[in-house]
Amino acid sequence: MIKKITFAVIVILVAIQFVPMKKNESGTNDFDLTTNYQVPEHVATIMKGACNDCHSNTSTYPWYSNIQPVGFWLNHHIDEGKGHLNFSQFTSLPLRVQNHKFEEIVEMVESKEMPLPSYTYMGLHPEAKLSDADRKVLVDWAKEQMAMLAATHPADSLKMKPRPAPAQ
Repeated sequence: MIKKITFAVIVILVAIQFVPMKKNESGTNDFDLTTNYQVPEHVATIMKGACNDCHSNTSTYPWYSNIQPVGFWLNHHIDEGKGHLNFSQFTSLPLRVQNHKFEEIVEMVESKEMPLPSYTYMGLHPEAKLSDADRKVLVDWAKEQMAMLAATHPADSLKMKPRPAPAQ
């Protein structure tokens, strides 16, 4: 019985290697963050190493992404990251949402929730392992963008609308 189960698992693992995987490499950047916001080179460098693989339309895939089911897991991870924040589509969002995303960047980077520990686990993606100085650079930059928005737009255009209370 164990031999049959082992054989079945091996057959499945081999078979899924032939299932095509759509990679996040569209490069579509019509509404990229940089179209409306100043991103200094040192900030862009940090974001490229620590953020863009999961939060843009252009991911750099490591060699092991070609091995399934790892590739499927990575793509799911990227889709989830882009669902929360996509720098390539950033300026297509309403202004209040853009401002809120900057608030979330500050919160997630300061609390060290981003980049995810699983992204830098066991030395993977060493460029994404942020120093305290890198975190400060990103947080200060995001706060500067929020200040710029506050200085150039009415306050009510930057506030998130309250969500309706759930039906009981």
